Formats: sequence, C-alpha cells, structure tokens
Amino acid sequence: MNILAETTRRLRFLAAGIGALAYAAAGSAMEIGEPEKDELTFGFIKLTDMAPIAVAYENGYFEDEGLYVTIEAQANWKVLLDGVIDGQLDGAHMLAGQPLAATIGFGTKAHIVTPFSMDLNGNGITVSNEIWEQMKPNIPQEGGKPVHPISAAALKPVIEEYRDEGKPFNMGMVFPVSTHNYELRYWLAAGGIHPGFYAPHKGDISGQINADALLSVTPPPQMPATLEAGTIYGYCVGEPWNQQAVFKGIGVPVITDYEIWKNNPEKVFGMTREFTEKYPNTTVRVVRALLRAAQWLDANDNANRPAAVKILSQPEYVGADYDVIANSMTGTFEYEKGDKRSVPDFNVFFRYNATYPYYSDAVWYLTQMRRWGQIAEPKSDDWFFETARSVYRPDIYRAAAESLIEEGLMTAGDFPNFDIESGFRPPQPEFLDGVTYDGSKPNAYLEALDIGLKGDDVI
Repeated sequence: MNILAETTRRLRFLAAGIGALAYAAAGSAMEIGEPEKDELTFGFIKLTDMAPIAVAYENGYFEDEGLYVTIEAQANWKVLLDGVIDGQLDGAHMLAGQPLAATIGFGTKAHIVTPFSMDLNGNGITVSNEIWEQMKPNIPQEGGKPVHPISAAALKPVIEEYRDEGKPFNMGMVFPVSTHNYELRYWLAAGGIHPGFYAPHKGDISGQINADALLSVTPPPQMPATLEAGTIYGYCVGEPWNQQAVFKGIGVPVITDYEIWKNNPEKVFGMTREFTEKYPNTTVRVVRALLRAAQWLDANDNANRPAAVKILSQPEYVGADYDVIANSMTGTFEYEKGDKRSVPDFNVFFRYNATYPYYSDAVWYLTQMRRWGQIAEPKSDDWFFETARSVYRPDIYRAAAESLIEEGLMTAGDFPNFDIESGFRPPQPEFLDGVTYDGSKPNAYLEALDIGLKGDDVI
C-alpha cells in the first residue's frame, strides 16, 4: 500500500467528518443562528423542476428564515454555472452532473457542492412526427396503442436507413453533463444504438466519436422549435417541453425517464463550497426553506399541484401555459395526442426521500461520465466515493432537517434515519435494460453495461 496516499485519504475523510460534526452540532442546537448573509440571488432554468425554489419564495419560506431572495431565470446551463462560480448567483437549480463535473474539472473547474436534491424523474424523450411514423411498425401494439416502455431498438432501423442514405441522425439534449444526456445515451445504448464517446484528453468534446446518433446541446425552451425546424429529429428534455411538442402537434414523446430508471435523481441545488463555509447558517436556512417547499409540493397526494402549476405558469418562472405544465405535474403524461396515461410519480419532489443528497446518486453520474469518456482514464472505486463525498453534503441537509424536526415543522418520519444512513441507496434493479445499479460497486456496474468504456479502456 502507498502509505502517503493512504494517509492523504484518511486526512480527507477526517476533514469531511469535522465538517459534518460542525453541521450536526448546528442542527442539534435549539435554533440555527441568524443568517450571515440575508440578501441572496438564486438562478434557475425555465423547467417545472425548479418548483421548490418558486414555492419557497411564493409561500414565504425564505422570509421565514430571514432570507430576502431574488430569483432570476438564466439563458442556459453554462451561464447559470458561471454565475454561481463568479458570485453573481449565491446558488442555483442545477443539473445533478454540474457540481460533480465542475469539481473534477470537466469544463469549468470549481468546487461546487449540493446539500439538497431537488426532485426525482421529470424528463422525457420526444421524436418528430416523421420519425415516429417510421418507428411505429417496430413497436408492439395492444388495443390499438403502443406498448410502453418503448425500446430504442424500434429506432435503430430508422437510424440505419438514414446512415445508408448518408444522412446524419441528429438529436438534442440540454448539456454535456445533464441527466438528459446520460438518459438519452442510456436509452439509445440499451437499444443497440451507439451514442458516441467524448475524448477531452484529445481535445474532442463533441461526444460523437463512433456515434450512430449525433447528440448536441439545445437549451430546453428551444427544443420544440428546433425539432419543428428539422435541425434535430428527437430530444431528451425536462417538462414542460415534451408536452409542448404534443400540444403544438410537432412531436411524440416515446419514453419518460421514470421508465428508463424508476425514481431517478434529477436536479440539485448547487452552491460553491466557499459559500457554504463562509455562510453556514445561511446555507442551512436555505435548505430548511427548500425542504418545506418540497414537502408542500407532494403533500396530501399532490393536492397542492394545481396551485404549484399556477405559480410556475407565471412568466417570471416557467411561463408555459397552465395546461401544458399541468399535463405532467398533476400525475399524467401524454404521449401521442390523445394517448394520456397515468404517471403519478412523473414529478416527485419529497416522497421516497427525494431531497436527500445520496452519495450513490453522485456515483451514478460519475459512472456515466466514465462510460462515455468524459472521465478519460480508469478510476478506482475509492475515487468515485471520495468525489461523491466532496460534492454531496448530507451533513448540511441533516442540520436543516433536524432543526425543522425540533421546531415541530416536520417529523423524523419525513427523513431517512440519520443515525444509520450510509448515503448509499440499496441496489436499484429498476432500469430499462434490467441491469442493477449498486452505487457501492461503480466499476462492477460499468462492466455490466454492454456499450461504453470500462476497466482500462481509453479512447
């Protein structure tokens, strides 16, 4: 064993433990201290899963914490991340992959952390009407309707035909380290379609090496118009931009991410590590407000969702029509026009411990970065764990949760059992391709996936 490396590893864990104790102590006090910074600006992208921020603002939860918050929509995910890094934004609705990618230096290098997971599920994959008609003969029917979930194997002959005609098959996703990129890649690969590799060490960040389908970035609100223009043939995006394609009559959602990976983690609330260290009381108070908002969103079997949709439909938030947002937020999802199905967990904000920042969620994102070459070199299991622990901060979450429990605003049953919680979910078998994900064995998981980098593979 390398003694220096082992000593360094132990010191890192000790440092993490000291931080956790500090936040645990804060959480066990009768009350959290006054916010060190009370005027804050948070960023978001116009998607329904920014809802906890909007609700915390509209319901007065931020003000209850002595926080005076300004909420600003951002043009795209890069602008949003840069705003958090340079301090123009104190925190933001982020893609779960963004804090991890920034911390390991894929793209902009900065240590970003998350003490709060914003939601589960919420995305879909949509194809144009033309592509849908070409896929349909390959999809089993029952009672005159397609059998779900729909495999990308139904798309494979279509892509092969385009290739034979010398035409590239272009698809959109929202950002290279987005859940949408990894979910679209997962779906394609599970159907035998290669979505391409990244090779940042060679200066190739297109993600299109060896690709059967060419994936590129399109900001979420622009997805339907880009599809309608014929620039892309399909996309993966969050709501309401799949349902918007249905309402406009320009595309058909073929699968939701709930069907790709049941109750998958989606967005997080991201802040710089420097902010959380400089303003610990403020940080805990932000999480308290977001926890109350998330609970309200799922309370009484989603009884508050119509009110939430009304908030989100305002132009300063998502700004889409009420009916478009309500289509998924109130427990249904429309595939082909008129084919509306019950998906009660399409958007989950609080139940199933949705808000807890699980290390295993972080590890899954890191495995996908490795799978597709964004992490170019092999990494040990310990590297995955240490990276997850440096970014996901359940210690801050626990401080916020325990203080809310003490004040009677929430109950212990609303949260994981913090005394025994490891930060790793039990193995998750509910993936489209039947491969079980065990976050405690990242390299073994990569080995189980047919397409993608694993072991000592390097592009």
